[in-house]
Amino acid sequence: MADNSSSCLPELRAQGLLLDAPLCIFQAGSIVRGWGNPTSDIDLFVITDGVWSGSLTGAPIPLGADIFRSFETYVQGTRCDIRFLTDRQVDSVLAKVSNEAFDSAVGEGIQLDRQETVLLEWLRHGVALENEEWLNRRADELKESAFGPMLVQRGLNYADSRVEDAVGQMSIGDMESAVLSARVALEYAVDALLASHDEYGQNAKWRARRFRAVEQSVLPFDRYWALETMQTFDPADPAAWVNEVLPVCRKISMEVIL
Repeated sequence: MADNSSSCLPELRAQGLLLDAPLCIFQAGSIVRGWGNPTSDIDLFVITDGVWSGSLTGAPIPLGADIFRSFETYVQGTRCDIRFLTDRQVDSVLAKVSNEAFDSAVGEGIQLDRQETVLLEWLRHGVALENEEWLNRRADELKESAFGPMLVQRGLNYADSRVEDAVGQMSIGDMESAVLSARVALEYAVDALLASHDEYGQNAKWRARRFRAVEQSVLPFDRYWALETMQTFDPADPAAWVNEVLPVCRKISMEVIL
């Protein structure tokens, strides 16, 4: 799919949606990763020094203890989602995943909301449309942070918990719940495996793409895909599928390194 995002900027400015000189404008999402299709959105992040004060401020979206603004428009027939964040907000999110914060975290560890996680995920694969230096610096900060280990730890913890759920549910004959717990355990375990290779993402629709993007020997893609699509599931014997999935989750937990 052709990416004409840069050519959209003059039209967006004409709509009053962009400053003349923001700190950075970068694109993220499926298009920049080569995964786009004819219905894909253009996902833009506009980073400013101060709070955006344009005439079209967009909808407020929670970001930790703060908010940012998001606006949707159409450019040349393509939907464009624009998120307006300040440099200070990016500082705050990166600070939450610093190595110091990770080392000192207790209980369930570092807690990020969905929008904070999305921002960091997309910094990893963002492409600058204006001011590449800012994005490169932030991407380097992310690379040196504990974001990857945090996602690995969170995924493994949740996977282990769902494995325990499935075992307990099978012990009382609650096979329907055990199947669902095993499915969720697999999802968390695979996401942890991918995060251990710096492949971040919480959107399930791209899990297979993300899986193919990494080189690892813990779980072959064909084996993963057979489990993900439940190819061996037999409604007459659901326990067999659960007992097939749980060892895979345990193997990932044993072999993945933070």
